[in-house]
Amino acid sequence: MTFKKVSVIGLGYIGLPTAAVLASRGIEVVGVDVNQSAVEIINAGDIHIVEPDLDIIVRSVVNTGNLKATTKPESAEVFMIAVPTPFKNNHEPDLSYIEAAAKAIAPVLEKGNLVVLESTSPVGATEKLAYWLKQARPEFSFPQDSGDHADINVAHCPERVLPGYVLQELVSNDRVIGGLSKTCSDKAVELYKTFVRGECITTNARTAELAKLTENSFRDVNIAFANELSMICDKLKINVWELIKLANRHPRVNVLNPGPGVGGHCIAVDPWFIVHSAPEQAKLIRQARIVNDSKPHYVISQITEAADQFKKPVIACLGLTFKADIDDLRESPALYIVKELATMNVGDIISVEPNIDMLPDSLQEAGVGIDKFETAIEKANIVVILVDHKEFHECDKTNLSMKVVIDTRGIFV
Repeated sequence: MTFKKVSVIGLGYIGLPTAAVLASRGIEVVGVDVNQSAVEIINAGDIHIVEPDLDIIVRSVVNTGNLKATTKPESAEVFMIAVPTPFKNNHEPDLSYIEAAAKAIAPVLEKGNLVVLESTSPVGATEKLAYWLKQARPEFSFPQDSGDHADINVAHCPERVLPGYVLQELVSNDRVIGGLSKTCSDKAVELYKTFVRGECITTNARTAELAKLTENSFRDVNIAFANELSMICDKLKINVWELIKLANRHPRVNVLNPGPGVGGHCIAVDPWFIVHSAPEQAKLIRQARIVNDSKPHYVISQITEAADQFKKPVIACLGLTFKADIDDLRESPALYIVKELATMNVGDIISVEPNIDMLPDSLQEAGVGIDKFETAIEKANIVVILVDHKEFHECDKTNLSMKVVIDTRGIFV
C-alpha cells in the first residue's frame, strides 16, 4: 500500500520529527497543533523546539510543500496522534488530550482510514480512543466490533526515542505495533516501514502499551537504585562515583549514575500508569518513583545546609532541563529545585542554562537570574551542578576551588 497523505496530530517533541521524517519520504503530511504560534513557525520553515538537525529537515520539506501545519484537521489516509499524556494530581492518567484529538479528527474520518496512537499511554488507552471515535462516527464500524473487517483501523505504536537523537532513532529503532485487530497491525506496519529501518514487531494493543511503560519503568527502578545509593554514600562518607566505577568492573553489574531526580515526560510519568493499573502488584515500581521523587528534596536540603554557612549566600545552579544538551524542561528535577530554592529565600539564585534564551515565567517572577557560566561562578559562593551539559564538562574549573560545590552529576569529581 502506498500512503499519499498522513496527518500528525500534535507537533511537539515527537510529532514534529515524525511528521518531518514522513514528509522527507515524499508523503504529503499535514501537521495539526492547537498552538497557533507553533503552526506559524513551522509553516515558515522553522522549528519551535531544540533537536539536532530537525531544522534542516523541516525547512526542506516545508519548501517542497510536503509538510504544512494547521490548527484544524483535514482528511487524510492516516492519522497519527502524538499528544501529551500527563497525570493528574493523584497520579491518575489524564487522557483528555487523546480524547480531544479523537473528537478533532472524527469529523474528517473516511472509510479505510488508519488511526495510530503514538502517545505513551496507560493500558487500555487505545481501546478508549476507538470508543471515542465510534461515539463520534457511529456510521462507521470499528475493530472492537468488526475486527479485521472494520471501516476504521486503530493501532498503538509508542515512540521510543531519546531526545537529542530523535531523528536517528525514529529510523533505526525497532517499533512495537499493537493493533486492535490483525488488519490494524498489518496496516500500521506498512506505514512505519515507509521510514523505519528497524524491525516492526506486532502484538496486541494492550501489550504494546505496557511494553513502553515497562521500558521506562525498568530505567526508573535502576535510576532509583543509583539515587538511593548516592544518599547512602553521603551518610557513610563514601564517594559514590568511585564506588559505582568499582562496582561496574564486575562483568554482570551496570549501576547507573545518580542525579538530582528523574525528569522528562516519560520516565517520571510512565511508571505511575502501571501503578494506577495494578496498585497492589506494582510495589517495587511505586517505591522507585517515591525514591526518585524524593531526591530533589534531598538535594535542596544539601543546598540549604551549605547556604547556612554564608551571611549572604549566592547560589549558582547549573542546568534547568531534565537531561543534558536539550531545551526540554518537562518534569525537570533541576527546574523544580531552583523553583523551590527561590520560594524558600535561601539566598540569591543565579541559573545557568545554555539551551534556553529566556527563563520560565515562574522563575522570573521568583527573582531568579540567568547568567553565563563564568559570570555566575564569579558571583557565587555555592555552585550546584544539576545537569551535565557539555558546556559544563568543557568549562574552566579553576575558579571552583574556593566555592562550595554540590555536584549531583559527577562532572567535577
